[in-house]
Parts: sequence; structure tokens; C-alpha cells
Amino acid sequence: MYENNYPKKRYQLTLDFVNQHIPKTDSILDLGVKNPLSQLLKLKGFDIHNTDGEDLDIDFSSLENSTAEVVSAFEILEHLVAPFNVLSKIKSKKLIASVPLRLWFASAYKSKTDPWDRHFHEFEDWQFDWLLQKAGWEIKASKKWTNPTKKIGLRPFLRWFTPRYYIIYAERV
Repeated sequence: MYENNYPKKRYQLTLDFVNQHIPKTDSILDLGVKNPLSQLLKLKGFDIHNTDGEDLDIDFSSLENSTAEVVSAFEILEHLVAPFNVLSKIKSKKLIASVPLRLWFASAYKSKTDPWDRHFHEFEDWQFDWLLQKAGWEIKASKKWTNPTKKIGLRPFLRWFTPRYYIIYAERV
């Protein structure tokens, strides 16, 4: 069901990165509610469970009660007011996280229809690295990729060459 219902490039690159760094025997706590990416990972054999939709800026109970070996945060940290708090509360020794990168030619994302679907942060790669370091993580691997669209215009053209997504694998220091 989920295998053909996702952004092909972004999800495939994420899946490839997870496969390189996380054994399928490790349990994963995915920050955020069930979504097509977490369901795809489950379909591909990963032991992944999601948080329940609590406000992760103020409710850390999922992190505090988790025994997962890995925490994943796929495009969720940019929605938090204080991602440092979540990152520093994680008990797991491994983290895999992706964020949209700040684009110099476009403002931060804000949905026109969903009042909760907006980005409080859009990071530059060095800012995200620094945030992780301050929260007690050491980046072991990272990757960036573009997100081209089939629209016409200067900004869609720039998206062919400017990295939009950044993913890291980190371990607790």
C-alpha cells in the first residue's frame, strides 16, 4: 500500500541511508505519528514504532519511556520551537534524522490549509550539525540531496542544483 504512495526520490534516498547505518534488528522510535515513510520502513523489515502525536516541545514521555536502540526524526525537528530539548532527552545511543535545508531563494514552508504544518526552523547544514553537537551527538555520516520540481520558473530551476534535504546518522557522545 505505502510502497507506491510516497515521494520516490526523497523516500528512496532516506531508505538507502537507513539501510546503510541501521540494522533491521535494532528497534526504532520514530518521532511523529505514523506516516508513509515509517510505514515504508516497516514494510521493508524495520522494527519501527511512532510517537502518539504529543507536542514534543513540552511532552518528552515517549522519549523517556522508550527502550528503542535508535530514534529517527524524519522532517519533524523543523516543526519544533526547541529541537534541542528533544535531541538532548533521547536515551537511545543512535539517531537518524533528516531536515529540509534553508533555501536562500525561498521563504520557510507554511501550509495554506493546515495551521500545524509549518516550519519554525529551516536549517543550514552547519546549524543542524552544531545543534546536534550541543545536544550530545557526534555525526558519523551525512548526505544532502536536491528536490527538483517539474514547474517552470527561476525557483524551480534552482531546486535542480540546490540541496533541499539533509540526513545524518549520529551516535551519543
